[in-house]
Amino acid sequence: MIQTVDAKMRKVYEVAENIATSRAAVLITGESGTGKELLARYIHAKSPRALRRFVALNCAAVPEGLLESELFGFEKGAFTGADQRKTGKFEQAHDSTFLMDEISEMPLTLQAKLLRVLQEGEVERLGGREPIRVNVRIIATTNRSLEEMVKKGEFREDLYYRLNVIPLQVPALRSRMQDIEFLAHHFVATSCAENQLPARKLSPEAVEKLKRYPWPGNVRELQNVVERSVLLASGSEIGADQILLSEITPPERSLSPGMTVSEAERLLIMKTLEFTGQNRTKAAEMLGISIRTLRNKLHEYKEVVPHVDG
Repeated sequence: MIQTVDAKMRKVYEVAENIATSRAAVLITGESGTGKELLARYIHAKSPRALRRFVALNCAAVPEGLLESELFGFEKGAFTGADQRKTGKFEQAHDSTFLMDEISEMPLTLQAKLLRVLQEGEVERLGGREPIRVNVRIIATTNRSLEEMVKKGEFREDLYYRLNVIPLQVPALRSRMQDIEFLAHHFVATSCAENQLPARKLSPEAVEKLKRYPWPGNVRELQNVVERSVLLASGSEIGADQILLSEITPPERSLSPGMTVSEAERLLIMKTLEFTGQNRTKAAEMLGISIRTLRNKLHEYKEVVPHVDG
């Protein structure tokens, strides 16, 4: 089911359905929480590969030292602790679809190996001697501009063009006003059912409050807010006062003439961490970067910042 009534979003899904039968690589871009993985799963469901298991991997969630073995697998004895053979994600996705979430966080060293898979259609396990043929449809997602990363030398240009065969951009929720109300009602019904609660509905005032909010966390944030309001409500109607929205706004930047870009970047990162109470996860979301990128930046600055997640 396509969970949208917005014309722009329906167009995205229309294009997705039209290209679903091909095996061309797809690059889905959009802010965090906009529904990029849902779109990837929709493409898979509409493809001839739909009966095969959909395979997904968040490139930022896997430690850099383990990412290669997760992707390509390894043979028994390939390294200390490799006491049995393990198939990688590419082999698991043979004849199916492989979603590479947050592809922008893949290290340059592994980007070259990924390019070879796309070009040759084969992988080689760590410690292996023979290449293994794979038929995999790649869908990559990112909330960053790969074009800008290419210019900075942070992402391979040849890999970018290999992934960007079919580009799809998911619009932010704040630009889809009709979807805010549509999805809010949907999440209310879903949350009531999941929590075995009587049916509840949003008051007109509650809907207007939801529409006025900018939704920096997009659909994911909307779902969390609505689920919380369902649990807080005592009657059959959810009022505006039961819609608890974050008051977090980006911190002021104390920039000064002559400050370098790197100095301004460091200042913004440190101020955002200070603003979030050193919550790295929230700070990364506000900055529009991954938690891995934030960790790398902090390592560069050689600052000791407590890790507090909330």
